[in-house]
Amino acid sequence: MQAGYEGREPPPAVVQLFPTCLVNEFMPEAAIAAVELIERVGIRVEVPAGLTCCGQPAWNAGFAAEAKAVARRTLAILAATQGPIVIPSGSCGDMLIHQTAELFRDEPRTAAQARVVASRCVELTQFLAAVTKPTFGVWIRLSDSSPAAFRFGSEPSVSSTPTATTASTCPPLQSRNGTAVRVAYHPSCHLARGLGIRDAPVELLKQVPGIDLAPLAKSDECCGFGGLFSVKQPELSGAMLDAKCRAIEASGAAVVASCDAGCLLHLMGGLRRRGSTVRACHVAELLAGASRPTEGHAP
Repeated sequence: MQAGYEGREPPPAVVQLFPTCLVNEFMPEAAIAAVELIERVGIRVEVPAGLTCCGQPAWNAGFAAEAKAVARRTLAILAATQGPIVIPSGSCGDMLIHQTAELFRDEPRTAAQARVVASRCVELTQFLAAVTKPTFGVWIRLSDSSPAAFRFGSEPSVSSTPTATTASTCPPLQSRNGTAVRVAYHPSCHLARGLGIRDAPVELLKQVPGIDLAPLAKSDECCGFGGLFSVKQPELSGAMLDAKCRAIEASGAAVVASCDAGCLLHLMGGLRRRGSTVRACHVAELLAGASRPTEGHAP
């Protein structure tokens, strides 16, 4: 596990949330769910103002100078904060933990700063798995406080406050007739291969009573997004997406969950074009919804 928090020491008093640009712009409900989950165990969440992108898109495309400009700003903002840096994305986590120091290999001072920041970074589900031991069931009963909400980049290092939440695309975890929701989990490539995180999201989902975890055939295969890959190789990307969507539908799942917004947006588009009723959402949304009331939702 990354050094951001390993679960052997007492939980930190405060963490920094790096929301990522895709979550910020397209899936803010996932970040709000992440804040709610962390605050539920008594840890304060701060969102540093001015964060934009980790620099991965430009770095992967070969635009090192542009990637440096973005990453340099991100590093400076994060370096001025305290506590673990929690990231609800395997791809952005991999960039900050493994790639940013390499990006600045010709700038020793900035590379050293990147390594210090990397040592504080931890992916969301692995952080949750560490701070919520021994069981998720105990964890979700620790607090009945209202869901948390915040505005990205509103004021410097603003702690979230328990006010209101956005509407999630995920269904309630249990219908009124008591039937659990069947969920398929898609392990994103950067999370599973880049960070080596395979067990934490699955174990967290397994501990939620309202979830029936569905086996997904060839789950380790890429969904076809791959950032710029889906733009440069649309036919190959589309074929991979079609295969993944067929596997999801064959699993009988009502929901496909993942830890990366890029994969989820890709899956959402593919499933919608197929006319599928399967919904895609971030793992954090399912976990946060585990103890929310389901009144008013259709079964």
